[in-house]
Amino acid sequence: MEFVKMHGLGNDYIYVYLPRGDEGTDWPTVARRVSHRHYGVGSDGLILVLPSDRADFRMRMFNADGSEAQMCGNGMRCLARFVYDRGLTQKQELAVETLAGIIRPRLVVEGGKVTAVEVDMGVPRLRRADIPMVGPPGDHVIGELLVVDGVKFPVTCLSLGNPHCVIFVEDVWQVEVEHTGPSIEHHPAFPERTNVEFVQVLNQQELAMRIWERGSGITMASGTGATASAVAAVLAGRCQREVKVHQPGGTLEIVWRDDGHAWHRGPAEEICTGVFTSGLTGGNVR
Repeated sequence: MEFVKMHGLGNDYIYVYLPRGDEGTDWPTVARRVSHRHYGVGSDGLILVLPSDRADFRMRMFNADGSEAQMCGNGMRCLARFVYDRGLTQKQELAVETLAGIIRPRLVVEGGKVTAVEVDMGVPRLRRADIPMVGPPGDHVIGELLVVDGVKFPVTCLSLGNPHCVIFVEDVWQVEVEHTGPSIEHHPAFPERTNVEFVQVLNQQELAMRIWERGSGITMASGTGATASAVAAVLAGRCQREVKVHQPGGTLEIVWRDDGHAWHRGPAEEICTGVFTSGLTGGNVR
């Protein structure tokens, strides 16, 4: 299986281009094997770049545990650069089909080179039923107390095509993300599990965030997570609608526009190319 490894702020994924489609392969198993940090290539997940009859391309994204996710912000930026750099498109504004709907990345090209990618993440979904989260379906979840392992956490929850649970903390570096994150991810309040963001408000224009990603664990950064954190901070009256979100892997710029659409901007970088040969099953992967 030929692949390209890319990252957005250290959030790394294996990319496979499949111009004839993705049938006949056990992709969850492939994702687990290729993502393994010791026995595989090593990544936060696997992203398939596919043809689409609704958009320019279709994206399927599998977490490191093999579960399929609706969307990935850092992954989307890298996909946009992947197809542009390889001459699969000459467009600088793309439409990409995902399980979260059509997502629209826009390439920033200077001197013939992609220097950044902006992504329209769409309108955040705030109703409980759309996250999804148990409880009255029409309610918004802003500062609601969630009991986790006997501790009450005030949570603000929303969906950007995938679920997010945002928790504001005094010092993001003092949070035991590896312990609290999985307990919230698998909390019965979230029937489809959830991403978990721990956010420290630095000022009205800056946030610090660490994430426990659904299906992947601690990662260096998250595009959807940073965007969700900014939206949650605005809902809570803690920041302005244009902010920088600092993460262990770097910084993303987020704007929640007056038309309701949330955008983020950040880098997308290629790491390496190669061929993965270890124990692929369930079909012929090209």
